[in-house]
Amino acid sequence: MISVNTSNAQGKIKNMPGYDRYQEMSSQLYSSVPRISSNIDWSADGKTFTYFENDKAHTFDVRKKKVIKSEDYQAPPRTRFSRQGRPARGRQYASSISPDSTLKAFTKDRNMYISNPDGSNSVAITTDGNEENQVKYGIATWVYGEELGQNTAMWWSPDSKKIAFYRFEEKDAIKYYVLYHQTKIQDSVEVEAYPKVGAKNLPVDLLVYDLETKKTITLDTRDGKPFNDGAVGTYLYDIEWSPDGKELLFHSTNRKQDIMEFKAANPTTGETRVVVREEWLPSFTVNSPEIHKLSDNKHFIWASERSGFKNYYLYNFNGKLVNQLTDHDFEVQRIIEVDEVNKLVYYMAASGDNHMKMQLHRVKFDGSKDVRLTDPAFNHNVILSPTGNHFIDISQTHNIPPFMNLVDAKGKVVSEILKTDLSKFKELGLKTVEAFEFTSADGETRLHGMIHFPSEFDPSKKYPLILSNYGGPGVNAFTETFRLPSAITEFGFLVVNIDGRNVGGRGKKMLDKLYGNLGIVEMDDFAAGVRSLYDRPYFDKTRVGVYGTSYGGTVAAMSILRFPDVYHVAVANSAVTDWRNYDNIYTERFMNLLENNPKGYEASNLMNYANNLEGELMIFYGTNDNNVHPANSLQLIQALQKAGKSFEVQVGPDQGHTAVNFERMMEFFIQHLILK
Repeated sequence: MISVNTSNAQGKIKNMPGYDRYQEMSSQLYSSVPRISSNIDWSADGKTFTYFENDKAHTFDVRKKKVIKSEDYQAPPRTRFSRQGRPARGRQYASSISPDSTLKAFTKDRNMYISNPDGSNSVAITTDGNEENQVKYGIATWVYGEELGQNTAMWWSPDSKKIAFYRFEEKDAIKYYVLYHQTKIQDSVEVEAYPKVGAKNLPVDLLVYDLETKKTITLDTRDGKPFNDGAVGTYLYDIEWSPDGKELLFHSTNRKQDIMEFKAANPTTGETRVVVREEWLPSFTVNSPEIHKLSDNKHFIWASERSGFKNYYLYNFNGKLVNQLTDHDFEVQRIIEVDEVNKLVYYMAASGDNHMKMQLHRVKFDGSKDVRLTDPAFNHNVILSPTGNHFIDISQTHNIPPFMNLVDAKGKVVSEILKTDLSKFKELGLKTVEAFEFTSADGETRLHGMIHFPSEFDPSKKYPLILSNYGGPGVNAFTETFRLPSAITEFGFLVVNIDGRNVGGRGKKMLDKLYGNLGIVEMDDFAAGVRSLYDRPYFDKTRVGVYGTSYGGTVAAMSILRFPDVYHVAVANSAVTDWRNYDNIYTERFMNLLENNPKGYEASNLMNYANNLEGELMIFYGTNDNNVHPANSLQLIQALQKAGKSFEVQVGPDQGHTAVNFERMMEFFIQHLILK
């Protein structure tokens, strides 16, 4: 083993093996492969298009099959994503300007108001919201924002004459308290109605205020019945007005989330009808299926998993199924374009050589003449011409860099436009990522993984390995976009990403195997994936690490506790350690209700495995984490202490849902996997 002097107590990593190589290579890694931009400007007649290459804009003539003009082009500077002006994670905007820009709706002190855009002449349209009864209007809850994507809680009608908004009752909800500013002289507390597994949900309603009649009605979202925590109507979300503004559209599910209804409500009478009902009783339905509304304001295309695979269906807004557009035993992914004149739908689907190689399909409105237009050997990103006569195809795989072609409507390559230059990548000695296959822990399912190699990889040497996985339902670790090798490899590691039976894009029945078994089924498969590499002579199976954040932190902690023979070092950041600690919308969706699955919840409780710890574990949590609460890490720390185990804890004072400092994490891995 490598031996170095690390007596310097601070900045240890700078004296550790691989640090200089990492510093040298990581700064050049991203720029080693030029990007092919998918920013394509088609002319309105589809006869020319402009593509961008480095500092040039090239105009290509489709008929002449050549570039007819090139000019200097300076791409706009990259802008970092900023939440400035946006609600915080899990929160909602507190106000909304009407479509005609004449009014503002806003929530204040738990009530709804209408005012001029500058806030003057405000009028309360609700008055009974207060701290005592814990009723609030025009605002949702943290879990509605986090788990159901609700970043607003008020919706103007297209004609600016009505405003729909939420009403929540928090009085009976169990509160959670998060301490803030603990590094200050005085701390503060955030109180959140955060329903955890098994706890009561907040009663929720949708109201509509009519500015002309000055009347407010409550929509009938539960078939005339009061709020029943468990009936369809437990969760109300994805609210929007119909294209013609005559109805309010929304999604509604039961608590178990195995029934979802797409509903339409009359904003004057409050009467509500079901447009589409989805059921998947073995596990859960998709909360927010893809929907594409046609310009006739009468029809829409709906994605459903009712067959076991996601397919497209053409409906009218009366709720009648007009046609089933696709009937595949693979997943459709997303609609690219709908040609309403010629009644054609262009869409991407997982019909390639594997489930991550997306292909362009075209099908008629009556479901006939479904054809694949791309090469199944590659993963594709396409940009259609306005006429549909051609498309730009950017093709790639995990180890083949992107190339751009012009393709006609029959799928024939007309011209090769761009290829990726790998000369710098090769000069640096970088290695392409390798895909591998293995069999799931139950011996039934073929799964995929990816392995990253250091630039100075020597197959005659033995390397420690680190698993980097997020995990979680429907999350893919294996991809077919060109992957740069992980910079972590430059410290002297192999890095792997592994899919389990948690993988998305392979059909509903695949995910059903994970249902009720978070932390068990997919962790079994991740371990099986690592074991499948044991026969590689350059892999040292006695030195294996794992790390991750959030669900990935759960993966790290559960892996080292359940499989001490496979994993030897783990860094678990902001991990859920017991699913009973987490919000009920997410957890019950994938774990079933607590009363229906007590054994599953107990099996996924990390504290039950504390006695198994044999390797080295670092636990990190932020004291401000209002997502995965600090109680998760503290419970695991307590259990490990009771078990008499030695481990390391890193705390992020006044930090939220995040991870330990990268260099500190790498010190930990190097200390225990390279310097051991």
